[in-house]
Amino acid sequence: MDPKEPVGAKQPHKKVLCIEDEHFIGELYQRALGNAGYDTILEVDGVKGLQLAQTDEFDIILLDLMVPNLTGIEILRALRDPTKTPHLKAKIIITTNLEQREDVKEDIEKQADGYIVKAEMTPKELVEFLTNIA
Repeated sequence: MDPKEPVGAKQPHKKVLCIEDEHFIGELYQRALGNAGYDTILEVDGVKGLQLAQTDEFDIILLDLMVPNLTGIEILRALRDPTKTPHLKAKIIITTNLEQREDVKEDIEKQADGYIVKAEMTPKELVEFLTNIA
């Protein structure tokens, strides 16, 4: 047992795919989630991220809206389209720092399982958020 870990702390042992092109943020998330017991894979490219997500090996997908080669919205639509991704157990959490028009944000939220503004959430708060939704 890890002495830094509180007694009775949850060990999720869940797999997270983080599709995030900002290396610093991705590494922060990867470190925080790893410390909390999540197995995390970081992908910076949208096309590769979609391919990984479609393997259905993940419990949670953290999806940035602005990634190269395929936008987060395009990835989200492909993951929610049963003809492109027939089986997907993962919860999809949108991560962004972009201010969205309210109608665009509502449309994204209807397709996703959560929506996070990165600048408003610390890595520790992200871990707590994911623990509560997973």
